[in-house]
Amino acid sequence: MLQKLLNFLRGSVLVAVECAAPERIINLCAVHDIPFWDMTWRDATHFALRTTRWGFVRLRAVSDQVAATLTVRREKGAPVVLRRFRRRYVLLGAAALFCLLAWMGHTFIWGFTVTGNDTVPDEVILRALERQGVTIGTRALSIDQEDLRNHILLELKDISWLAVNVSGCTAHVQVVERHRPPTLHSDSDAANVVATRDGLVTKVEALDGRAMVQKGDTVTRGQLLISGVVDSPRSGVRLLHGLGRVEGRTWYTLTAAVPLTAEEYGAAEAHLPHVALILGKHRINFPGKGSVLGPSCDKITSYHSVTLPFSFRLPVTVVTERTIDHASQSVARTVAQARQEGEASLLRRLRQEMTEGGQVVSTAFSAVEQNGYLLVTLRAECLEQIGRSVPVT
Repeated sequence: MLQKLLNFLRGSVLVAVECAAPERIINLCAVHDIPFWDMTWRDATHFALRTTRWGFVRLRAVSDQVAATLTVRREKGAPVVLRRFRRRYVLLGAAALFCLLAWMGHTFIWGFTVTGNDTVPDEVILRALERQGVTIGTRALSIDQEDLRNHILLELKDISWLAVNVSGCTAHVQVVERHRPPTLHSDSDAANVVATRDGLVTKVEALDGRAMVQKGDTVTRGQLLISGVVDSPRSGVRLLHGLGRVEGRTWYTLTAAVPLTAEEYGAAEAHLPHVALILGKHRINFPGKGSVLGPSCDKITSYHSVTLPFSFRLPVTVVTERTIDHASQSVARTVAQARQEGEASLLRRLRQEMTEGGQVVSTAFSAVEQNGYLLVTLRAECLEQIGRSVPVT
């Protein structure tokens, strides 16, 4: 890639050579350090090669030693382009201005990438940087890394380290989030463990406090499972933060109404795209139709950053908004399709209502048609953690 760029900048010449002893031409190129490449043969005495502009001058000077005939077939490269435009002063001025703007734009920040964050959103980090003066259009050389890091760490308590590295026109923000120790409860945070729902207790693990139920007991929602109030030989009672795990068998009955007719999209009709430009932070909307969409319309928005070779990003983003109108129609569904959809919906709802880590032991479905709907009912038995901590009142 670099060699091709170098050959383009210094220019190249495609030369047709006619010589009775072509090997002597190759030897002369080696002796006089004349570069050549892309050599092709026509026959035993005719071949073509490509060399640089100064290499062609030297080759023409030594070709008389072997009685060779040189013919220029084609020239290309930056010198040829400049020679074509040497009298077009407006184009040369525009090209020079473009290069100047590209170089100046390379010293400013026109985009951000954030890595290393899992819990702190990108928007929070970018807003904190903006409050410290680092935003789109900020000069890259004006960033004081140490001062910026100190201010950001004071503002964002969940970040322990931050660095902003500018590459091209993009600022790469690298963060390390703070790992906080687990929450410790004191005896003053008195709490009980109560049941979140009705169930049959299968396992009791009381880590702190006194267990009020045992395996095989039936409990109801809100019933006390582990008490944070225990007897004390000194003060009569002692308040603790009740901790523990109580597992139990639970039962669910869920119902979903699935319509037997559905609206489906038909043929799509695409409208003319709406184009806009984002220059830095300013958006320029070109004339077009309004953006009010109907219920069956979709809007697809695409962002394309203008980037020069070697990743030189310009502060220009082309925004294209395409609107697609779908013709909808009512389609009847079979009972089997509606039942399958209802069962999948009820299983998702069941997993949402269960506590984390719970297991589904058994399920049973039933369905009945009523007023254009299919009523699907799920009866499930689960094994889950049914205890939750509440303050002692």
